Amino acid sequence: MSTTGRDLTRRLRLLLALGAAATLVLFGAYRGVHDDTVPLASSSAPGILAVDTATNALKNANKVVSGGVANDTTGEFHTQISVAHQSLALAASENVTGFKDRHTLQTVTGLIAVYSGFVERAGKVRDNSRLSTVYLHYADKVLGPGTEGDIMSRLEELRTDQVREAKRQASFPWQLRLGWSAVLVLYAALCAALVEAQWFARRRFRHSVHPPLLAATVLCVAGVVVLGCLTADVCTTMTGIRNELLTPVKAGRIPDFATEVEDKMANAGFWASLSNWLLIEGALLMALMVAGLWPRIAEYRFRAAR
Repeated sequence: MSTTGRDLTRRLRLLLALGAAATLVLFGAYRGVHDDTVPLASSSAPGILAVDTATNALKNANKVVSGGVANDTTGEFHTQISVAHQSLALAASENVTGFKDRHTLQTVTGLIAVYSGFVERAGKVRDNSRLSTVYLHYADKVLGPGTEGDIMSRLEELRTDQVREAKRQASFPWQLRLGWSAVLVLYAALCAALVEAQWFARRRFRHSVHPPLLAATVLCVAGVVVLGCLTADVCTTMTGIRNELLTPVKAGRIPDFATEVEDKMANAGFWASLSNWLLIEGALLMALMVAGLWPRIAEYRFRAAR
């Protein structure tokens, strides 16, 4: 009695099992990387740059104060304070680290009001040098750095927390390495099983090409190669952004760096959305396997019934 029907059934079951496993593992590994691309590009990086902008603005405001409040005829001090407030509002809207982030920003905003209040009082009593010096001393204590709980110390702590979150988003931990290693092993096994099934079908049925199985093989190879290369490129980009953010970005570099991040990650949302299509690709892959082998299996079942 011919064993071709059983051999075909066994091969189809193996292909379907490998196809389902490979699809699910690829889905998890792909999302593990790309689910963090959009938050890093649209939230974490802008939030960190907003804190850097506020810090630089406060340093510039302090330079104006150091040069003499009475000499500030252009309103530069209030301009820099306004820039700091706007930047902190932007950082709050990005909400990089959650409640702690918002609480720190609210506190810093209040302290900036206290700081500017002392500076304004010093300007009003500039004729009384002793009292003006006292107000400026208080303003310096509120601004920092050097005093526990001052503005600069709080902003530095906030930035550290934000960078820690950005590092987590851009990381490639051992779990993801293991996941992508499993993807490569499963897809290599699936491709090998597809090639073996085509060789078996060619030997038994004298067909030089088996279109559904050939299409499944091409889809399998092309899919994992394209998605793997895309993911590697995204990881490299995210690592570059993370490395740039490890140290405070200089004031003149902030606009250019923000534009650079936006350009490099412009398609992050689109690539992340591809994870929703991976399950469809997996279903199509298994449908091609069934289309390639099931008609032959059905023929042998029909012959056995006769």
